Amino acid sequence: MAKKETPTGAQESKKAGDQITLSRRKLINILLGSGIATTFGAVLFPIINFLIPPRIREAVQSSVVAGKVGELQPNSGKIFKFGRKPGILVMNQQGEYRAFSAVCTHLECTVQYRSDFKHIWCACHNGHFDLAGKNISGPPPRPLEAFKVDIKGEDIIVSKNL
Repeated sequence: MAKKETPTGAQESKKAGDQITLSRRKLINILLGSGIATTFGAVLFPIINFLIPPRIREAVQSSVVAGKVGELQPNSGKIFKFGRKPGILVMNQQGEYRAFSAVCTHLECTVQYRSDFKHIWCACHNGHFDLAGKNISGPPPRPLEAFKVDIKGEDIIVSKNL
């Protein structure tokens, strides 16, 4: 059995089966450290929650009424809302409706139909898309996301291709 002297002069014995003793000083240090850590966490938690915004999930919306039949003329277009993002509905020269995401594939600006160009145009960096959504000039790296178009009665229904 080994005997060890503590700083106060008391002798402590350690046997193979003895429990480890905890001095009062060590216990107070642990309790104070835990209290300080808890207080620090209680102060930092709301600050961090304020600085990091929560993720807002977009409501799952698979289709939307984008307009009425007869509202568009050939070679024209209009912006509509598809969930939280804009969409664009165009009518080509043959009278066919096409719908795309109105978010430019370059830097996510909103595109628009320009009748003087007779195609879709992004004003941010002069990106051009044809009426099939294909990027034809400018910096956009890929075509616009295409949507499905159905006509039900007088309504033009636009749906995401799932």
